[in-house]
Amino acid sequence: MSIGRVELPSLKSRCSEVEWETRVNLAACYRLLERMGLSDLTNTHTSARIPGTEHFLINPYHWTFDEVTASSLVKIDIEGQIIDRAADDLDINPAGYVIHSAVHQARPDVQCVIHTHTRAGTALSALKCGLLPISQKAMRFHGRIAYHQYEGPAINLEERARLQRHLGDKNALILFNHGLLTCASTTAEAFNAMLSLDRACQIQIDAMSCNTELETPSEEIQNLTARLFDPTVRRPYGVKEWPAMLRMLDRKDPSFRD
Repeated sequence: MSIGRVELPSLKSRCSEVEWETRVNLAACYRLLERMGLSDLTNTHTSARIPGTEHFLINPYHWTFDEVTASSLVKIDIEGQIIDRAADDLDINPAGYVIHSAVHQARPDVQCVIHTHTRAGTALSALKCGLLPISQKAMRFHGRIAYHQYEGPAINLEERARLQRHLGDKNALILFNHGLLTCASTTAEAFNAMLSLDRACQIQIDAMSCNTELETPSEEIQNLTARLFDPTVRRPYGVKEWPAMLRMLDRKDPSFRD
């Protein structure tokens, strides 16, 4: 690994091809979240299911997102018990995994779950009105976003059932007074959804701060736009862009692949 990073043995030789690919993509996602300003020091998490298994990958606790590498990711089961790690001192935040385990447990169609505490996302989560259809980015989520009431820090396992019920079959969730969550069948799609959702929140907060009447498209236009942006009838979001994202990271710092 490059200077200034924790030295760890590579896990590539003891991983299947699909697990290693999942590790590289998840490590890339962490680096991108940091680069796009979507991290919160060492808090919040992104997790990914290893296809064909009941095991998941998540970041080591107290590592910043720009430190995460493919080998540093910790392999766990659905309850957050550690299955494999590159070093004995790589632990996870069990409390942080409550939200992720809720989604992975209820949604076998989901590979990747991203949870953030960004300024814009948290500000939006404090508004009773929720996400308004006042921008094209917001209308991408029209009728496709869920809400979950705040119950304090997510450390209570009983909260998982309520999280699962509120999320349902949607891939975007606003946790009131807390932050944002996106999930998808690939890491690329989950990242793209989070970036778009956070931008929609930024736009709404900026527009509302102008203290003037908001321009809201008609319900007909909202529904039309939502249909045109429906990922089930168009190409999945983020998939075609993902190789370019990886190339950008390779130019900046390819150590995420270690």
